[in-house]
Amino acid sequence: MQTIRVDTPTAKYDVFAGSGLLQSLAPRIQRVVGRLPRRVFVLTSEPIWALWGQVFSSSFAEPPIALFLPPGEKHKTMASVDRLLREMLRAGGDRGSLMIAFGGGIVGDVGGFLAAIFMRGIPYVQVPTTFLAQVDSSVGGKTGVNLHEGKNLVGSFHQPRAVFADIAVLGTLPVRELKAGLMESVKAGIIRDRSLVRYMEENASSIIGRDARALEKVIVASIRMKAEVVSRDERESGLRMILNLGHTVGHAIEQATAYKVLLHGEAVAWGMIAALYIARTRGTITAAQHQRLERLIHLYGPFPALKLRPAKVIAATGADKKNIGGVRRFVLPVGIGDAGVVEDVSPAELEAAVRYMLEQAKP
Repeated sequence: MQTIRVDTPTAKYDVFAGSGLLQSLAPRIQRVVGRLPRRVFVLTSEPIWALWGQVFSSSFAEPPIALFLPPGEKHKTMASVDRLLREMLRAGGDRGSLMIAFGGGIVGDVGGFLAAIFMRGIPYVQVPTTFLAQVDSSVGGKTGVNLHEGKNLVGSFHQPRAVFADIAVLGTLPVRELKAGLMESVKAGIIRDRSLVRYMEENASSIIGRDARALEKVIVASIRMKAEVVSRDERESGLRMILNLGHTVGHAIEQATAYKVLLHGEAVAWGMIAALYIARTRGTITAAQHQRLERLIHLYGPFPALKLRPAKVIAATGADKKNIGGVRRFVLPVGIGDAGVVEDVSPAELEAAVRYMLEQAKP
């Protein structure tokens, strides 16, 4: 097991990554929060609970109160939040309660948001069960839900007390979800860790084959990168925006397809393809670097095809929450292992990038 420290102005906590954490979860949480409270809630999904609920509960003297969120972005809504808050009240939740988010990124975002607003805030811990959640969404304190107009437009920064990333649970993860999650590690390498790019190029078969040592190396490197960025910029006022490489177009694709066609990581993959195109045309990366990074993305594919009009994707980028004053903010790589945020991507540049991406993504 490896421990990565997150140290922000408002919170200090550890991310624990390794195998076999679930069997001893209760004492691990107790060491972080002190004595377990009278009401411990676990937000999860029924498929995850069916697979891992017994192991999850085995170390608790009294099983946590299970709350269920159906899988899928369409349930990441204020209506779900309202229902779950009422269930917590009916079960006797109070200001001393604890929330455990046990699932993928959607469960983590909603669970963190429930903890942020229930009784004006209760503590919570993250126990992510997907690769994507382990390397990205469980770390950094971003919580929230979607609106019809766009993704993650309602939420709060609420840091967890700890994150427990048990690599063993990835054994039941469908290969498509594993590959989609790996896009966040590809992103981490492109923006901040050149050695991670090289490792993922050279060890793709071991990583996709779920070799425990290969997975742990990628997971820990990805978490370290995010922890370092979040510790320097907790609330996304500057540096943290580089974590959104591929997300401007990626979120637009998700919205344009009503969240029904792609997994989040797959949308980010296509979004990175678009961002790399802009970076090459602007000269922040060379043609050789563009080819290398694009090849790396496709190495962890293939990704579902898209049949979209460019105008629909472009219009959806206007709802991105990074935009301020109507200005689109775009993250572009600068070489390999560095990135920056630009605010002057022209409509013509964006259209060319989206057309380039959709040409690759067509059925």
